Amino acid sequence: MSLLLLCAVLSAQSDNVFTAEEYLDIVRRTHPVTRQANLLQAKAEARLREARGGFDPKLYGDYEDKQFDSKDYFKIGEAGLKIPLWFGADLKAGYTWSSGVFLNPENSLPSQGQAIIGAEVSVLQGLLFDKRREQVRQAELLEAANEAERRAVRNDLILDAAMAYWNWAFNFQTVKIYEESVELAENRFVGVRESFLQGDKPAVDTLEALIQIQTRRLDYQRAQVDYLNAGLELSNYLWSTDGAPLEITERLRPELPTADLIPEMPDISRDALRNSHPDLQQILIKRESLAIKERLKREALKPDLRVNFNLLGTGTNFLPSDVDEGDFTGLLTENYKWGATLEYPIFLRKARGGLDFVRLEQSENELKLDGKQLEIQNKIRAALNEARNTATILQLQEEATENYRLLLTAENEKFRIGESSIFLLNSREQKLIEARLKTAKAAAELEKTAYKLEWAAGRLF
Repeated sequence: MSLLLLCAVLSAQSDNVFTAEEYLDIVRRTHPVTRQANLLQAKAEARLREARGGFDPKLYGDYEDKQFDSKDYFKIGEAGLKIPLWFGADLKAGYTWSSGVFLNPENSLPSQGQAIIGAEVSVLQGLLFDKRREQVRQAELLEAANEAERRAVRNDLILDAAMAYWNWAFNFQTVKIYEESVELAENRFVGVRESFLQGDKPAVDTLEALIQIQTRRLDYQRAQVDYLNAGLELSNYLWSTDGAPLEITERLRPELPTADLIPEMPDISRDALRNSHPDLQQILIKRESLAIKERLKREALKPDLRVNFNLLGTGTNFLPSDVDEGDFTGLLTENYKWGATLEYPIFLRKARGGLDFVRLEQSENELKLDGKQLEIQNKIRAALNEARNTATILQLQEEATENYRLLLTAENEKFRIGESSIFLLNSREQKLIEARLKTAKAAAELEKTAYKLEWAAGRLF
């Protein structure tokens, strides 16, 4: 698909300039890596919904029926609802019934069946924190972690895309410089040949001028190939909103680099980096995740004591038969069933080993945080050094280019009055071409350093 139609939608510029901001805006919105990174948010929401499912009420049912030797041994059934609560307790409401010739006395129930209302509570381990709550907290952190990862992916993508753009811009300038040089060589050849025909110049000068045309045409052809290839590299980052790849056309041209661009130093204080850089944010989020794991492991050091209490009814009536109607004081003192289970490992090796492992992970994460922070600070400083150095090089190169232009002007005047040769004139012109190319490259590199500086600070997203 051609990018021409897309560019027409973006702007109605008559000169078909495809600016860096327009280009990067397309990359941010439509590149597959960007769209893939955006899926991380949906994945985090799905994981959080899954974790919250641990607190969903559950319907349950159980039924047993034994028939043997033409006898109805027993029929036992139970159905009801369980409701997990946030603070380590489960509520239960159910109904049981039973009948049969050989029914276990323990399972004997009123003829109307028996309603049950009860609760099971973790008294020690799991009262303040348990696996279900840990999963919800981890899922909530996953949303923040995925957002940091999305920003990190986009940060790298935009840097690569920006490098491709300014490489394309430099190759465009290279083509234009060589195109102008070919035109100058062709005009000079016409003038030298005319002078030769008039007897003012030797024949060897026409050969010298012709060779110069051929050399510059070769350079121009190479520059065109490099420019086309740079456009293909740029096209790797361009996609339509419906997922179709786009392609740079010859009718589009890049914007020229800003020669006076001087990138500013980002704030590299500890707090600023932690609040803005996605790589550091991921490590900080992992710190919170490990703190949640540590809390769960500490719970495992406590005895596992679970207490349950159930009110039992005759049918659906929970009042004891010897209690007057409307008197609810006997509800908790008669017709109930309760129990407790206790588990506590003697050596606690599993719990202590798990806790020690999490704490080692925490130490490892803190060391990683310190190392990553120093690495980012040095990357920012290195990028700023490169930007300042490139700005200085560009200024010196611009001055040198202007001086080469003055030399060429003087050499042209000397050639016109017969005090110079075609060889010296071509040499001066070649030096100016090389200086212009170096200036164009330095200007493109300066644009790149601005993006490198923002990338090092984690702000390209």
